[in-house]
Amino acid sequence: MPQIQHIIDALERLAPPALQEDYDNSGLLVGEPHAEVDKVLVSLDVTEEVVEEAKACGVGLIVSHHPIVFRPMKRLTGRDQVERTVMAALRAGIGLYAIHTNLDNVAHGVNAMMCRKLGLEGMKVLRPAQGTLAKIVTFAPSAHADAVRQSMFNAGGGRIGRYDECSFSHEGQGTFRAGEGASPFVGRMGEQHREEETRIEMVAERWNVGRILAAMRAAHPYEEVAHDVVLLDNAHPTAGSGGVGTFAEPVGWEDFVARVKSAFGAPVIRHTNPPKSPIRKVALCGGTGSFLLSDAMRAGADVFLSSDFKYHEFFGTEGRITIADIGHAEAEGGISQWLVDQLANLKDGFPNFAVLLSEVRTNPIHVS
Repeated sequence: MPQIQHIIDALERLAPPALQEDYDNSGLLVGEPHAEVDKVLVSLDVTEEVVEEAKACGVGLIVSHHPIVFRPMKRLTGRDQVERTVMAALRAGIGLYAIHTNLDNVAHGVNAMMCRKLGLEGMKVLRPAQGTLAKIVTFAPSAHADAVRQSMFNAGGGRIGRYDECSFSHEGQGTFRAGEGASPFVGRMGEQHREEETRIEMVAERWNVGRILAAMRAAHPYEEVAHDVVLLDNAHPTAGSGGVGTFAEPVGWEDFVARVKSAFGAPVIRHTNPPKSPIRKVALCGGTGSFLLSDAMRAGADVFLSSDFKYHEFFGTEGRITIADIGHAEAEGGISQWLVDQLANLKDGFPNFAVLLSEVRTNPIHVS
């Protein structure tokens, strides 16, 4: 039977916590990491009704996209639905885990799901993340460089967009002198040694740096491994906000509206003036996306599909793009099934483990 921590590990491989926004509160919100669970319930939101559903199904952990707790809680008295939901989960011994903006910000997450549902191809990140990359540099005896380099690749180093095992190497000569108590791989105690070495450098995601350094040291023959870690300002090509993709064949406005309503179960689409020409390129963002409007226009998108636009924000198109607002829950609703499919892979290691999709409608907005 898996522990909650096993499920957390799987989820955080899909969406590293380092990618969540500063305002967010993703992660384990209620529960003990080492508690054993044999059933997980996945939902878009956590409400009292979802906790009751989980309790009735014998579920030990609820995985939701939206965190039930956004702000610090100073007391638990049941005064509002957030406190009541948390209290209900505690009484039932049910853990609560949220995977929110970190799942928004990975290229294979929410926005990729939206692209698939709409039939868009060639998705790219609309606003690539900044400050998420580092460069690792080390120096290895030339005869051991391939082994060190491959170990770093295997740990996640050298991935740039759709490419992996990316590195740069340069031959040179290193010097060192072993002092008292040292156990040098080559050279004599107290004498300066010169060794033909290879400089190896590669890009790494910052949250993987520790793992890559550990792999590097394990494969390296030296007792003391010289290395540098340089933080980069480079944009991350496969992490960030929003997405943009294209239709294989241009789509007329009426057809586009029908596709959106069918794919996302959207009863209503609020929009600005429809485009005059057939739609080829679509920018999108799950959840609240008005902050990406300028990015969508710079990308040359015909339509920006998102939600939660305020009245005055609809004036910001300058006639260059059509805003299509389908509602927050509608935009992100499909991510719950995607998470169920991903967590189902854990069944290989835990045959008695079950993943359930919540049947509770948590969307508080109704259209009459």
